[in-house]
Amino acid sequence: MSATSVDPRQVLDAVVLRKFLEDNGVDVVGDLSIDLISGGKSNLTFSVTDGVTRWIARRPPTGGLTPSAHDMAREWTVTRALGQTDVPVAPTVVFDADGDILGAPCTVVEFIDGSVIRTADELDQLSDDDVARNLDGLVTTLARLHAVDYEAVGLGEFGRPAGFAARQVKLWSRQWGIVKTRELPDVEKLVTLLSERVPDDARATIVHGDYRVDNTILDPNDPGKVAAVVDWEMSTLGDPITDVALMCVYREPVFDVVLGFDAAWTSPRYPSADEIAQRYVTATGNDLGDWEFYLGLASLKLGVIAEGISHRARVGASAEAGAEKASEATAEFIANGLRYLG
Repeated sequence: MSATSVDPRQVLDAVVLRKFLEDNGVDVVGDLSIDLISGGKSNLTFSVTDGVTRWIARRPPTGGLTPSAHDMAREWTVTRALGQTDVPVAPTVVFDADGDILGAPCTVVEFIDGSVIRTADELDQLSDDDVARNLDGLVTTLARLHAVDYEAVGLGEFGRPAGFAARQVKLWSRQWGIVKTRELPDVEKLVTLLSERVPDDARATIVHGDYRVDNTILDPNDPGKVAAVVDWEMSTLGDPITDVALMCVYREPVFDVVLGFDAAWTSPRYPSADEIAQRYVTATGNDLGDWEFYLGLASLKLGVIAEGISHRARVGASAEAGAEKASEATAEFIANGLRYLG
C-alpha cells in the first residue's frame, strides 16, 4: 500500500461496524463489505453493504487533521435536522460521536441512488439542456438551504452567526499556519485586506461551506433534480453569501490542479461565475453585498484548503494519489483574492 492510499479494512472494521448497526436497531442480514469511494480529498467516504441494503459511512482522514475541518458531529447534526425540510439530504442512520466504537467519529447514512458528476468527461455526457437544468437545480437547492428557519429545525445553537465573516478570515489565517508547506507572504497580505473590509451586517442562515456540483447526488433520471446534498463537514450558521462566493470561485480553472483532473464544475459548459451569482440573486431576492470581499475570502479559503491537501498527503493521510500537488494551486488562488480586492 502506497503512502497516499487508504485500505478500508485498516480504518473501518466490518465486524465492529455490523455489531454497531445491529446494537442500534438496524437490520443487517449478512457480513458487511466495505469499499472506499474515490474522489474525496477530505473526510473518507465508504460504501457499506450487507448484500441487500447499502449505506454510506464517513469518518475523518487518518492523519494531517486541521481544527474544525473534519467535524463529523457537524455533519450529523445538520443532516439530521434538515431531514425535516425540503433540502434533500441522505437520511441519517447511526453516529459514533466519540469514535469509541469505530476508532474515529463516524456517521452512517442511507444510500441515495443517483449520479455524482465530478469530471468534465462525465459532464460531457449531458446535453446542453441537461447542463442548464442542472445549474438551475443547484442554485434552487442552495436557495432552499438558505431559506430554512434554522431555529425551527433545532439548529439555533449550531453556530454563531454574529461576526461570522470576521471569524472566517481569522480561521483560515490560523489554518494556513498549521498546513503551510512554505512561506507565501501574499497570504498575510490577503488576510490583512480582508480584515479591513469585513461587512458590518449580514444575513444569518445555514451555510454548507463547500457547495458545488460534485458535492451533490443527482436524480438518476433527471440531472436537474438534486437527490441529496452531501459533504456537510464545514457547515454552520453564518453569512449565506460565503456559500455563493465559494461556489463561484470553485469555477476557476486552477481548481483542476487541486483535484488532479479536469473537473465538471470548472467546465466552460456552465455559465460564468458572475452569471451563477446573479441567478442566486434572482432565486432569492437577496443582494450580494460587498461581492469582492466574499470572492477574496473564498479565494483565501481555497488556497489554504489546497495547501492542506498537500500537507495531508505528505504525512501519508490522503486517500488520493497525487494529492501532494494540490498546493501548486495555492499561490494562484491567493493572487486572485488580492485581485478581487483591488
